[in-house]
Amino acid sequence: MPRTLTYILVSLFCFLGSYAYGQAEPDSSKLCRIEINDGNEFIGLLTAEDSLKVELVTALLGKISIPRASIKTITWLKPSSMKAGRLWSENPQSTRYFWSPNGYGLKKGEGYYQNIWVLWNQASIGVTDYFSVSAGIIPMFFFGGAATPVWIVPKFSIPVVKDKFNLGLGAIAGTALGEGVGFGIIYGMGTIGDRNKNLTLGFGYGYADGEWASRPIITLSGMTRVGPKGYLLTENYFISSGDDVLVLISMGGRSMIKKVGLDYGLFFPISSAIGSFVAIPWLGFTLPFGKKQQQLPISY
Repeated sequence: MPRTLTYILVSLFCFLGSYAYGQAEPDSSKLCRIEINDGNEFIGLLTAEDSLKVELVTALLGKISIPRASIKTITWLKPSSMKAGRLWSENPQSTRYFWSPNGYGLKKGEGYYQNIWVLWNQASIGVTDYFSVSAGIIPMFFFGGAATPVWIVPKFSIPVVKDKFNLGLGAIAGTALGEGVGFGIIYGMGTIGDRNKNLTLGFGYGYADGEWASRPIITLSGMTRVGPKGYLLTENYFISSGDDVLVLISMGGRSMIKKVGLDYGLFFPISSAIGSFVAIPWLGFTLPFGKKQQQLPISY
């Protein structure tokens, strides 16, 4: 393995390996986020309620009273989601890095739509807490009737140690409409860490037009939280073909803009067949839908 590549991988392990396993559990402090009908939100401790109003103690405004008629939803928050008085937004795509999945899965009823460079489109939904399914399309029929790839992605997620170690098993099964050529991957991976900071090692075998690859694709990916609305991401591939090995190294980030996750970064292909430095930009976004958090009306 080239010395530069070894240095990069060691750096990635050092960067992502210092994982603290302790995680605070929800308590009875009634920390919540209240969204009112005009779109404004208030975060604080719910201290009192009656049939007409609720009282909330916030960090900036102190005690406020909110009429029940103006409340759209209330979301109960874990104390661990607050850092130095600020709410650290939920990762809208905690089950994936840029593209590659990890061992975590969607909960029942959760879903997201992912778009990459306009053409790549995929929607995913949690069928149960341990099984999800995705469907995707690249609409090449817009370009002179070219063959259009479509696919489905079933995935099982198995929590071995809750919020510390997860296994994932899945497959991509697709075809190119207009040509009838099948393609896909079967894969498995193990993820160390929680949904905000983790490292994943994965293996997959691809097939195309009825023929399976003779060697697996190996992936090494990770993410770590760097602020209330940001993550650093890395997603890396080791693909062996004949006497050559193609390595894809990536670094980038994810920023939360309200409920949307914006992914950006660069991929660097390394191979003996590539004689010069190449950097491929990455841009995508994720829009969650469905039951992403427990949102309940306040009880009377």
